[in-house]
Amino acid sequence: MELKDKIKKFCNSLGLNNIGFIECKRFDDLEKFLKYKKEKGILNEFEEEDIEKRIDPKLLMKEGKTIISIAFPYFYEDVKKDLIYFSKYTLGMDYHIIVKEYLNKIGEYIVELGGNYKCFVDNNPLPERYIAMKSGVGFIGKNNCLITEEYGSYIFLGEIITDLYIEEDKPIKNKCGECNKCTKACPTKAILNWDTKNNASGINNNSNVCLSYINQKKQLEDVWIKKIGGRIWGCDTCQDVCPFNQNIKKSNLEAFKPIEYMKKPNLEELSTLDKRTFNEKYKSIACSWRGKNILTRNTFIALKNIKKEIPHIDKFNSPYVEEYYNKIKNLK
Repeated sequence: MELKDKIKKFCNSLGLNNIGFIECKRFDDLEKFLKYKKEKGILNEFEEEDIEKRIDPKLLMKEGKTIISIAFPYFYEDVKKDLIYFSKYTLGMDYHIIVKEYLNKIGEYIVELGGNYKCFVDNNPLPERYIAMKSGVGFIGKNNCLITEEYGSYIFLGEIITDLYIEEDKPIKNKCGECNKCTKACPTKAILNWDTKNNASGINNNSNVCLSYINQKKQLEDVWIKKIGGRIWGCDTCQDVCPFNQNIKKSNLEAFKPIEYMKKPNLEELSTLDKRTFNEKYKSIACSWRGKNILTRNTFIALKNIKKEIPHIDKFNSPYVEEYYNKIKNLK
């Protein structure tokens, strides 16, 4: 059995079915587009500014020969949204932790096969969707999400760079059509139409005005506060309307099973969130990395936007929370 087949079979044994392989080399075709984005000032604060780090994976592992891209489905069960809600991807355990655990298991198997590895999930400079697209894990839709045939776009991505040489996979056909449902539904019109001749990335949005980015920011202008609606964290709008996310296969990864208190948020608790409660209940959730104050602020925003009363608070545990409490309460 070839290396690729052995690794795929091992991944399958873990419940992972979407795996792709691509040569670990400089992504020359991405350089022009990333420079264009930088010149236009539409990189967001969470994106790596050093373009070379984004297009040359050998800076992460000099001896790397192959990048393995793996999709981790998280749509475990249908959850009826309340007017105030968390994005689907935050309903289960923190994917940063879970995906890393899976990647390390696969990495240990690669060591058994005679290789070395480094694994990556989310907070790294790799162009994850581009790698997944090039390696045939899925295609990139107009909503800028990586869409898989089995699980739609409700997936997390993880990567392993190894010094084993494994034959590349080919991209699959891009099946995104002309329905434009995501473009029409986007509340901030973040989905754009780039010049495709200069854009090898497949990404066509201004993430600076995407609500998934906006409600993670520390400072918010009034116009964005109103746009957030009832979203405590993230935004599923462009994914929920996508035809490729209808009648999809559900995840068998139990770590992503929605937690009861995430399915129906306790708004009073979130409005007065203290450190102890945050650590006990929310520390292991994907949205915890921005801290408790952002969750509390976003709860105030959601309550205001759906015209529910924001609880009266006499004592604040943070000047930041107090500032936004007063700002949001008085917002016209």
